[in-house]
Amino acid sequence: MPEGDTVWQAARRLHGALAGRTLTRSDLRVPKYATADLTGRAVLDVTPRGKHLLTRVEGGLTLHSHLRMDGSWKVFTPGQRWTGGPAHQIRAILGTADRTAVGYRLPVLELLRTTDEHRAVGHLGPDLLGPDWDPDRALTNLLADPARPLGEALLDQRNLAGIGNVYKSELCFLLGVTPWLPVEDVPADRAAQLVTLAKKLLEANRDRPVRTTTGRRGQDLFVYGRAFRPCLRCGTPVRVADQGDGSRERPTYWCPTCQPGPAPAPGTPQARRARQPSRGIRPPN
Repeated sequence: MPEGDTVWQAARRLHGALAGRTLTRSDLRVPKYATADLTGRAVLDVTPRGKHLLTRVEGGLTLHSHLRMDGSWKVFTPGQRWTGGPAHQIRAILGTADRTAVGYRLPVLELLRTTDEHRAVGHLGPDLLGPDWDPDRALTNLLADPARPLGEALLDQRNLAGIGNVYKSELCFLLGVTPWLPVEDVPADRAAQLVTLAKKLLEANRDRPVRTTTGRRGQDLFVYGRAFRPCLRCGTPVRVADQGDGSRERPTYWCPTCQPGPAPAPGTPQARRARQPSRGIRPPN
């Protein structure tokens, strides 16, 4: 699941393959930009911003993409078979003499003036892996809506940029609070640790092929994707329920023993899911 660390990795791969080279192939497979042609322009850099990717090219243009749940960018050498998915899922192709970057299942793809990048990413809070990181501002943003559940606040990219559903669940576990706890009720000492811990986790994983929050080989995550399996700390079965992020419901994992506090009320659809087998829930990447 793409989050700040995996997007950072994607930007590094794309930058290494394209930056400083002239595009010999350009194919944007979305109707609005189907006739746009970037060939002959050099790629200047590829920069991550939270979960967004900004590919800047000569002439003051930026190709903005967002991976959301299923998108990916793959880089191939000449003659190498493309393996990111079926051809109908390709949304963008950027090629140079010796590398081709292919964007699969990109739900957001737009060509902007570089001076207009703020239209795409200006709403974002401090980037956990970016040069603009400001822990005090990030914490202030999180605390600005005191009654909001912590899990929702963490997913709101306007507060801080880079956290997705995996890190939301893992951070709440490590802090010993449920994702449904109002931000104002998070103990002050844990609230102070929150943004520092979030940055530490993303930085530790940005160079790893497999994301881990536990430091245990073969047991990469404490709760995410572990519904009904024993908690790695106490043995209590991990629970799963839906929690919204303002746009859609997302599966959220927690240990009811290690994370005491509010949870979905009995009889709600969210609580019913928590008691059912986790069929159809996407495992962690």
